[in-house]
Amino acid sequence: MRAFPDEAEITVRGGHGGAGCVSFLRTRRQPRGRPDGGNGGAGGDVILQASEHTRTLAYFRRRRLFQAENGKPGGKQDRLGKSGATLVVSVPPGTLVFDADTGELLCELLLPGDRLVAARGGRGGKGNAHFTSSRLRSPRFAQPGEPGEERRLRLELQVLADVGLVGAPNAGKTSLLRALTASSARVDVFPFTTLTPQLGVLEIDPAYAEAPLILAEIPGLIPEAHKGKGLGHRFLRHLKRTRLLVQVIDVSQIDLQQPLTPLKEVEQEMQAFDPGLPTKPRLIALNKIDLLPPDFPLKEVAEAYRRAGWQVYPVSAITGEGLMELRRALIEETARWGARLASGPGLSEPHGPGNQDT
Repeated sequence: MRAFPDEAEITVRGGHGGAGCVSFLRTRRQPRGRPDGGNGGAGGDVILQASEHTRTLAYFRRRRLFQAENGKPGGKQDRLGKSGATLVVSVPPGTLVFDADTGELLCELLLPGDRLVAARGGRGGKGNAHFTSSRLRSPRFAQPGEPGEERRLRLELQVLADVGLVGAPNAGKTSLLRALTASSARVDVFPFTTLTPQLGVLEIDPAYAEAPLILAEIPGLIPEAHKGKGLGHRFLRHLKRTRLLVQVIDVSQIDLQQPLTPLKEVEQEMQAFDPGLPTKPRLIALNKIDLLPPDFPLKEVAEAYRRAGWQVYPVSAITGEGLMELRRALIEETARWGARLASGPGLSEPHGPGNQDT
């Protein structure tokens, strides 16, 4: 199966320690002098570091092995070998690091500057001068350097975004992302055009927030996505770190007898994957209203969602109708929930039925 730029497997190897030196001091007046073999240098470490300049794991599809520099051997006259240089490997913020053999989560590199020593370098060997004692005046041996640590790692990227666009395939998520932001994500008429999360930036008035909002389009969810069908696991995990979800529904395909079905299908998949996902604040975007016939009961469909306790925004990503109201709601909701999260724990109540501002 083709590797995705939000998941990669690599091997990291610390540098080997340098060997200790076997040497004896030789001068004109002291032809058989003391042992003077120096210690070898330590091998370099391999460090994974979150960097704001890296956005995906695509680089790791081309390079799989990362090895730090080996330590240099010790020298005569008690000279210490030079330690190997540390190898710093940049990964995107939001990268989860797992041991590929055991599946253990080793670290979450969430913010720029977060670091993990993924493989330590080997210790340098002791030179023969180290082993000199009253009983052993002339040791003729030294230690070899120790090998560096080696391990296989699985990297998973969880997109760190303020808003996540979620919904069934071909609901118009990519078009909506392009309409709301400056994203140039590919748009087409067939399902699963998007196979990896797409990001966009929603510029907002500084009076509302100091930074723009990051929007992430999560590829389309299908039934049994929580079981991995349709690469569902890879898609669903990106929802965990978003502050606000926008469920995009193709209103032109809604069954008027059961208008809430698209909402329930996606909600079931999120619940089965992680019970915490449905508790995230969520808005409903009824997209593609430009395709509706004149007699379509759009107000009645929207009212059905409102009666169930949801904020609903009929929009058209193509004509721009309704986008101003949706954009304003995104800004207000993320600001409101950002303030709640900053105020302390215990404020993770769901933004859904029974807990909705209408």
